[in-house]
Amino acid sequence: MNHCVLLAEVLSDPELRYTPDNQTPIATFSVEFAGLRPDDPVSRVRVVGWGNLAQEVVEKYHKGDRLLIEGRLGMNTVEREGFKEKRAELTAQRIFALGGQGEVLNSSASTPTPSTRTETNRAPASRSTPGYTPAPELETPAPKAQPAAVRRTKVAPPPPIEPDLDDIPF
Repeated sequence: MNHCVLLAEVLSDPELRYTPDNQTPIATFSVEFAGLRPDDPVSRVRVVGWGNLAQEVVEKYHKGDRLLIEGRLGMNTVEREGFKEKRAELTAQRIFALGGQGEVLNSSASTPTPSTRTETNRAPASRSTPGYTPAPELETPAPKAQPAAVRRTKVAPPPPIEPDLDDIPF
């Protein structure tokens, strides 16, 4: 299974192109993301969006935006100056814009996903991001929870699972 979720910052404005045969839109842009440890170098990867997502990427996202990108990771071989290089490329399936503290602002996908955050005391998404300044915390009283009526019913435990010796995978 090839599934990748990446939190990254857009390095260049997305470029929109079209395929020559059926004029399918393709958007490409570069992003960078921090490593797992503070001493890891920043990594860069090219992101490609197809179809309606490509048009949406060009309209909504620009250099410096922080995005949560979901898609498939692929490797391309490129020949430069007589040497073969392998480069990673992320084919985006869904993209979510992130606010200053990592909140999802809006989403772009074929099926919209509603997203609301009510947490107020969270750690910032990344303290090492250049130009990052945390937003001042707002003190709002937490809503009082209404006691809920709890109904408990006894459920019989599931029967033990016995291995099927006739189902041999080879």
